[in-house]
Amino acid sequence: MICRVTFRCWLMIFAPCCLLLGSCQRETQVEQATRDGILLVGNSNEPKGLDPHIVSGVIEANILRALFEGLVISDPQSDTAAPGGAALEVTPDTNATVWTAKLRPDGKWSDGVPVTAHDFAFAYERLLTPELGAKYAEMLYFLKGAENFNKGKTRDFSTVGVEVIDELTLRLTLRGPTPYFREILKHYTWTALPRHVVLKYGKIGQRGNLWTRPENIVGNGPYRLKSWRRNDHIEVERNPYYWNAAHVILNGIRFLPITNYYTEARMFRDGQLHLTYAATPEVVDLMKKKNPAALRQEPYVGTIFYRYNTTRKPLDDVRVRQALSFAIDRQAICDHVFRGYRPAYAMTPPMGSYDPPHLAGFDKGKAQRLLAEAGYPGGKGFPRLKVLIASRETAATLAQAVQAMWRETLGVEVEIENKEWNAYLVATQELDYDIAAAGWIGDYLDPLTFLEMWTPGNGNNNTGWENPTFVNQLQRSFQETDSNRRFELLHQAESILVEDAPVLLVAWQARNYLVHPSVEGWHPLLLANNPYQFIRLVPGR
Repeated sequence: MICRVTFRCWLMIFAPCCLLLGSCQRETQVEQATRDGILLVGNSNEPKGLDPHIVSGVIEANILRALFEGLVISDPQSDTAAPGGAALEVTPDTNATVWTAKLRPDGKWSDGVPVTAHDFAFAYERLLTPELGAKYAEMLYFLKGAENFNKGKTRDFSTVGVEVIDELTLRLTLRGPTPYFREILKHYTWTALPRHVVLKYGKIGQRGNLWTRPENIVGNGPYRLKSWRRNDHIEVERNPYYWNAAHVILNGIRFLPITNYYTEARMFRDGQLHLTYAATPEVVDLMKKKNPAALRQEPYVGTIFYRYNTTRKPLDDVRVRQALSFAIDRQAICDHVFRGYRPAYAMTPPMGSYDPPHLAGFDKGKAQRLLAEAGYPGGKGFPRLKVLIASRETAATLAQAVQAMWRETLGVEVEIENKEWNAYLVATQELDYDIAAAGWIGDYLDPLTFLEMWTPGNGNNNTGWENPTFVNQLQRSFQETDSNRRFELLHQAESILVEDAPVLLVAWQARNYLVHPSVEGWHPLLLANNPYQFIRLVPGR
């Protein structure tokens, strides 16, 4: 009522009351959302879409985690646990090659239609259908015959290790022993799709299918899409048909595409966000002084790097790529550009008992010698290349640091080219760049998630690089049952990758972000794949 009264009337009628009561304070957006059970989340950018078979980024994955559910889900506190999701249980045979999933009899899509094993089989066939051109099809190459089907070597999907035993039983036969398969199943590419909805709006391999439009989309996750206002927000609400709906705590989640992290931090301080996507080094330093309880600095399984377009001169010369790599002082970058990051000496961050090869590093003399051997002594005659970045503050700061290091060490000048997120993605996928800033967050906790992406034709390679020996080492690891020997093969493959240098490795990531004190149950996870249905908002904090 007060807000609808004119300002002049408000002064005449209510000013005496305010003088007596002190100041009138409005409830912040976070306070209201907390009362309403709506989590306000910064999500960095506008998602490219909501089709699990078309998108490939963390931004989209954050939303899909609310809308869809695979056979297993992430545990809210443990990185290694894999509780049942759409499946009651997923059990392997004796050598972890054949896995059988028993689906929940009460599993339903958000339109009330039962979820069946046919929906999972349909989803896997669709993702692997060559005409769809899914960038993440390789995630299903763990299935026997999946790669041949995806590459068009056969059109018979029955050759792929997917078998529907009955409406609620699915059998998956893998390309080799995979004892860590439950961890892989957490990824959104392994979720089912509503076959009855997808086929209503197009054929199985049709790109541009309208099934994910807000008015059409159907999921089996704890939430369903409520609204999508481009460049403003995506909001999800409780899915009443979810099998565990009675125990879903949050009423909804609002994802905000805030591209500027300084803006995001200001919104957090002004009571407009429960969670930020990230915190810049300056924000980290400020929050340590002003509000350390809100600052989270956690381990994260991710790598910052630059892709080289190895199809363009002079980057087709391995000596040039190596020279540019050895000219980078990674420790200085971690000290001054990032907070909590570590210099990357390999593509894969150390995880478990896997110790990646110690090969990338700063060596000024070696960098200068290699560039001279390639025909550019002191940088003479070296073409002016462009470094492509997305519109993010830390990307620009890092690019400027690298630009200065190349100038000082090699006498090489490069130009920084800034594009908005979707344009950046198109450019990298079409190899329309010289050098491109990039980052990779592991899809599961195994070194293979950082290595298999560099195979020929992989939708995330985008460098033009291929090496048959590298591929052979990976393929040998697929059949290895001894974990130590398997890690040896992956170590050898990674050594080839780092020495051939289709990428310039910079840093292993940490996760810096801000959390409002009203958020309860948001625990540190290495892949930051927190399941939303376990989060609680506590008013008054």
